[in-house]
Amino acid sequence: MRRTVRDVMTTKVLTASPDTPYKQLVQLLAEHRVSAVPVVDERGHVLGVVSEADLLLKQEYPHGLADALWLESRRRRVERAKVGGAVAADLMTSPVVTVNRDTSVVEAARLLHAKGVKRLPVEDALGRLVGIVSRSDLLASFRRPDEEIRREILEDLIRHDLLMSPERFDVKVRDGLVVLQGCCQRRSLIPILVRAVEGVAGVVRVENRLGYEVDDVRESYGSLTHTF
Repeated sequence: MRRTVRDVMTTKVLTASPDTPYKQLVQLLAEHRVSAVPVVDERGHVLGVVSEADLLLKQEYPHGLADALWLESRRRRVERAKVGGAVAADLMTSPVVTVNRDTSVVEAARLLHAKGVKRLPVEDALGRLVGIVSRSDLLASFRRPDEEIRREILEDLIRHDLLMSPERFDVKVRDGLVVLQGCCQRRSLIPILVRAVEGVAGVVRVENRLGYEVDDVRESYGSLTHTF
């Protein structure tokens, strides 16, 4: 089962407008115990994100940054502007990496890692903010009980999705590690089953001990060889 951002995102998102004052932003983060807030326009489009790191620049440089140098880096120029900022539009980080609701959790996790961010705003087809997905959201599935994971593999995946008989298989799950034993009707079904189990929420790793009745992979290879 392909899990998407829609399955794990937080839909009730605290937001700020471009003209939200600095002190109000600090208060919002403190009251709601979040480390960042998306900044949206009147249509709900994401303009940027204000994080604690953005706000801390004013604390770090209470007297502002020194005069600009000729070869000043882009990062330094951005920090200079934020130190002097008084409202969200001046303080936010922009542009922002966003995802849509149908983005897979795998792709979302890769984006978080690649971009070095802690959260991704989620947009609908019109570019409006509909949620936010964080590192903790993506990790939440690994808190699922082993028995719940085992039941999903046997009933939802093997019986209903792959139309196989669960009686053919012995599935053991411990701390998210899945051991697959049993016999598939055809050898070609083994990688399909293993890959599907790897996609189940909460699965850490899959150990494949599956056998098969008919080697349709060798038969197909033999037919191709004979043709040539």
